[in-house]
Amino acid sequence: MIEINGSNLDIYTFSKVVLDYEKIQISESSKLLVNNSRKYVEEVIESEVPTYGINTGFGKLSVISIKKSEVSKLQENLIKSHACGVGFPFSESIVRGMLLLRINALIKGFSGIRLEVIDKMVEFLNKNLTPVVFSQGSLGASGDLAPLSHMVLPLLGLGEVYYKGERMDALEGLKLANIKPLISLHAKEGLSLINGTQAMASLGALAVLEGYKLIKLSEHILAVTMEALTGIDDVFFNKIHELRNQSGQIQVAKDMLKILKGSKLVTKQGELRIQDAYSLRCSPQVIGASLDAVNYCKNIIENEMNAVTDNPLVFSEEKRVISAGNFHGQPIALAMDFLTIAMCELANISERRLERMVNSNLSNGLPAFLVKTSGINSGFMIVQYSAASVVSENKTIAHPASVDSIPSSANQEDHVSMGTIAARKAREVIDNSLKVLAMELFTALQAVDFRDTSKMCPKTKAIYNYIRKEVSFIEEDTIMYTKIHKIYDLIVSPDFDKFIEMGSN
Repeated sequence: MIEINGSNLDIYTFSKVVLDYEKIQISESSKLLVNNSRKYVEEVIESEVPTYGINTGFGKLSVISIKKSEVSKLQENLIKSHACGVGFPFSESIVRGMLLLRINALIKGFSGIRLEVIDKMVEFLNKNLTPVVFSQGSLGASGDLAPLSHMVLPLLGLGEVYYKGERMDALEGLKLANIKPLISLHAKEGLSLINGTQAMASLGALAVLEGYKLIKLSEHILAVTMEALTGIDDVFFNKIHELRNQSGQIQVAKDMLKILKGSKLVTKQGELRIQDAYSLRCSPQVIGASLDAVNYCKNIIENEMNAVTDNPLVFSEEKRVISAGNFHGQPIALAMDFLTIAMCELANISERRLERMVNSNLSNGLPAFLVKTSGINSGFMIVQYSAASVVSENKTIAHPASVDSIPSSANQEDHVSMGTIAARKAREVIDNSLKVLAMELFTALQAVDFRDTSKMCPKTKAIYNYIRKEVSFIEEDTIMYTKIHKIYDLIVSPDFDKFIEMGSN
């Protein structure tokens, strides 16, 4: 049982709860903060002083006061009317992340929500009942209104859920999971639940985790390609990179020397040639810069995980309720656009390495398109085409979402972040880049078979053996997509992550 207190989440704890299904509990100190905040909201309700989010309308309608007898109906109407999502449903992992992050924000005690409502969200998470949330519809300010509204509907027995892998009506899922829906929402609670950045933050956390995976794969697949092309490993000499003062670059060069230790296929400067092309020679600089970008985005996401992002904020000690703008997703939007660009570069340089292996003018003695009898066989010619296509598609996706804005709520909300779009795009580019790396690995394994696999270093030979159990050497033209898809499935699986980690120790 993982205890959360509003300030102690990081992406690794996030992963344990969201991906590994570890259960959570709220700290006792947090419960006290929540109750104090709610007590002050009750005082505001009794005073009947117009206060945004408690007894007024929302957005442009904030000038309309709501009767005390109607504040509960106001909150339920808010959830129903704001559940306007379209597109494909988010994966269960994204929605579990949304639940976890919203809980963590609410228990900091600045939202004025009842503990009973937060406990219901914890129950959903711990019993693996996941709301159906649609992927499109958020402007990224005022937070993720539409996605979070879909997350909240099932708390009231409305909308749809996933339970044990099946999509169903919320009431049916609640019954199967032995969860009772909330009878109603009280004043301020609807807005407290949906006015935040938890959809984009959950997407961002998953993107950061996947970004680290992509870096690790890039290093190991680069190592196989280095052997296939008899690359010069002097470029990883530590003092070169220390002179640059870039931590990611230094780390990648260090990693590459560790991975390639014992290889008899890589060469030294002047042994076969003086220098390699940039896609090999500059690999620490390129992959290292992407690693620095992921580290930067991790910091932004972890700050957001432990932030209060709703509106208005309840300062019970100061007896104030202040409407401000912590729901604005600009920090996430900029970070996710940066991450998207950084992940594009991993695919860009991967495809260039792939091209060198299939091009007999650039491959240092390998046969054209990596097939024994060319002409009648096209070999790996179109593997490169496919990789180039995905790389080009990435470039179109990488246009920053954060440079766009469009006014909403009758121009009251006149600048928005598009942060959720930016985070969705980052994950799409990461997945595309995984496909390119799968194609590079497919090609590198074919290429190294034309060398002497007994000369591979232990770590790359282990990868070779792992993949070759499922995908054999291509003797002559065959249906290629099944091989590419199989390698993609292998490298994205958690089992391969564990295999890589074990091989890197």
